[in-house]
Amino acid sequence: MLDRERSVSPPTDGGGTFLGTDVEFKGSLKFGDRLRIDGRFDGELTSSGTLHVGPQGDVRADIDVGGAVVEGTVEGNITASDRVELRSTARMTGDVRASKLVVEEGVVFLGRCEVGPGKVSASSSTKKSKAEPESELELQQSEIEIGLGT
Repeated sequence: MLDRERSVSPPTDGGGTFLGTDVEFKGSLKFGDRLRIDGRFDGELTSSGTLHVGPQGDVRADIDVGGAVVEGTVEGNITASDRVELRSTARMTGDVRASKLVVEEGVVFLGRCEVGPGKVSASSSTKKSKAEPESELELQQSEIEIGLGT
């Protein structure tokens, strides 16, 4: 189980980065171990570490990380090689791909999710081709449409 006191407080041991409530950042950001956002972020986040969006955090980004804890607002897709945790105050609009997903009661989640071992690999940061079907059903529908055209 996660130690909630430690994971919701700003990093104080020098092992992470903290963007406070008075910070607004636009662009691409790569970080090492840990990043906590309590301010506003627009852009792209990339890391093999852990992203923590605090209760006042407002993130509009494509996110590719090792793990994520969301207590605030996220608009964008999250890809995590390990675990995504949506805490009770989270508002998530976008898709989630992760090996593990935890959703607490009270979360608002609008999007799709792909969860399970093997759903996210080390090369998960490469986007799926538009030509690649999203599901077996979509593949079957494409085959039917192709069949009708001949």
